[in-house]
Amino acid sequence: MSKDAPPRWDRRMQQRLARGEAAALGELYDRFASLVHSLAHRVLGDEKAADRITREVFGYIWENPDAYDPKQGSMRSWVARITQGQAVARLRQAELGRGSREELERKVASANAAARADFIVTSMPAPLRAALELAYFKRRDYRQAAADLQISEDEARRRLRLGLQLLSTANVLPREDASPPGYGSTR
Repeated sequence: MSKDAPPRWDRRMQQRLARGEAAALGELYDRFASLVHSLAHRVLGDEKAADRITREVFGYIWENPDAYDPKQGSMRSWVARITQGQAVARLRQAELGRGSREELERKVASANAAARADFIVTSMPAPLRAALELAYFKRRDYRQAAADLQISEDEARRRLRLGLQLLSTANVLPREDASPPGYGSTR
């Protein structure tokens, strides 16, 4: 199976979950557990808390498969949105009373941006991700990235520019009222 779940797979998975197929939950877990755990860990910075969030997210999905609407986006995005909401709520709860409201909101905003950046990078097409990884981790410029990837310099520039444009959206906070049904808070 490819990393990107096609809409047909998403619809079938939702139907299987709605019928109570435990194997469907196992398949969904195998596909998205690392995403859920890494997003939760990125927000909370705590392995045990990320484990709890992972269990809670898959428990919520098992109990509420009809909350997913394929018309609103991919199942991967829905799972990530649930995870982010749960992790941010847990962070707010854990940090309550440990400083000013402004400090808490800065921590939440920073954790949200980091989690969104992780999700964006893991969700972007492999060619874009490969170009960004060469530029960031190996300090390659677009010419060196083009040579490493065996593509034209124009294509390397295009991939880097698009990848960076996608990443730049990580700091843009979505409006609270912009969540489509089934994509907002889980509790």
